[in-house]
Amino acid sequence: MFHIYEGFHLVETYHNLRHNRKYHPSNTTLRICKIALVVLVTLLLWNMPGEWFGINNLTVIQQRIIAIFAFATLMWIFEVVSSWATSVAIIVLMLLFCTDSGILPMVNEEEVGTLLSYKGVMATFADPVIMLFIGGFVLAIAATKTGLDAQLAKVLLKPFGTRSEMVLLGFLLITGLFSMFVSNTATAAMMLTFLTPVFHQLPPEGKGRVALAMSIPVAANLGGMGTPIGTPPNTIALKYLNDPEGLNLGLGFGQWMMFMFPLVLVLLFISWRILLKMFPFTQKRIELKIDGGMKKGFHANVVIVTFFVTVALWLFDRFTGINSYTVAMIPFAVFALTGVITKRDLEQINWSVIWMVAGGFALGYGLNASGLAANAVESIPFGEFSPLLILILGGLICYLLSNFISNSATAALLMPILSIVCGAMGDKLDPIGGTPTVLIGVAIAASSAMILPISTPPNALAYATTYVKQNDMAKMGIIMGVLSMIMGFALVYAMGVLHLI
Repeated sequence: MFHIYEGFHLVETYHNLRHNRKYHPSNTTLRICKIALVVLVTLLLWNMPGEWFGINNLTVIQQRIIAIFAFATLMWIFEVVSSWATSVAIIVLMLLFCTDSGILPMVNEEEVGTLLSYKGVMATFADPVIMLFIGGFVLAIAATKTGLDAQLAKVLLKPFGTRSEMVLLGFLLITGLFSMFVSNTATAAMMLTFLTPVFHQLPPEGKGRVALAMSIPVAANLGGMGTPIGTPPNTIALKYLNDPEGLNLGLGFGQWMMFMFPLVLVLLFISWRILLKMFPFTQKRIELKIDGGMKKGFHANVVIVTFFVTVALWLFDRFTGINSYTVAMIPFAVFALTGVITKRDLEQINWSVIWMVAGGFALGYGLNASGLAANAVESIPFGEFSPLLILILGGLICYLLSNFISNSATAALLMPILSIVCGAMGDKLDPIGGTPTVLIGVAIAASSAMILPISTPPNALAYATTYVKQNDMAKMGIIMGVLSMIMGFALVYAMGVLHLI
């Protein structure tokens, strides 16, 4: 999807390296072992006696959903295939074996229990959250196509001057701002391209290059926390928080930014000081030369106006009454009708992320629509769990998994489970601010995971510059990861206790 972005060559190299690492011939034996384990566990859970699960009134359909959930978990953790491919498999397995459009001998409702609706499973791909993703992608593609992103970068970086420390701060803040609205991969690629001539100006014996290269992934990862569309875990959390059949909190785009945007700013300033301490500049001044800029003409004007109107509508959704999902479709319609976006451009939408998220939503739908969630709530004493333990455990599991697998996959696995657990705990969560504290806390933990080059695409892109060593990335990743989780959890706790979310 990224060939229209600045720095596409970096993204292409990253994806090729990642693909070769996962599917190299030398890994064939290990891959076969992983597949065998996934199949074994899935079949075991599929066929074992229902009473062994310890869940009252467990039906065959519910047992199959447990098996499919385990299949998804192992496939995502082991990365046997791409994450989006696993999501497609989840949806197909549910359609064939758990719905009213499944294989006839396998879906006799009298024998297997209440069936899922095939329309309900398929509708997960058209969930309003998916529309929010598509709107965000279209907005980003239009901004890049007309050069709005490069022009904004030039204009916004100019006030930071030429002092090395201020240039570093500029790249941190602008990268963080961009990643709130544009894919963090595209943002990182573009900003690293702008840094390429800067690297050549800095002396090789100094650590300024490391500081600048590290600033991009740190800012891109942290910046994604600032808006609901900044990173998939945020949007997934928003789905469960706003689900009309669930929590139905009505948490808006502007409300999210009201407390998360200041957090991101504080974290970016902290990371600036830490980077300067760990990797001090020996050269005091840097001359920035950024090529590219805004194209002239009707299309460019349409994109500028639509971009800022869309952001304004997102920020003030509480006053306009138009929710963020509907707002996301406005730029799509405007760009389609004016010819800014063509059918070729639609191919640039990151459909793999959308399929990835849709698979997670299908799991959540299966848990609830089959009655499995209700049965689990009745059978497992969630009400006796410690609220603080749930918060800490959920955040730590998400943080650890997100360092090794896609944070989207991690959120897709954890959010449905945690929403069930939190729903069952009821008022017991009030001391820590309620369910939003847990779910938003998990989203924060997902964005805080940045220890390894493989943890996030921006990490990998920065590592590919060869200026950043793995141990430097690990040190910075651990420091900022721990700080962002502590401060993020404290913030959502305070917001929850004060009933501001």
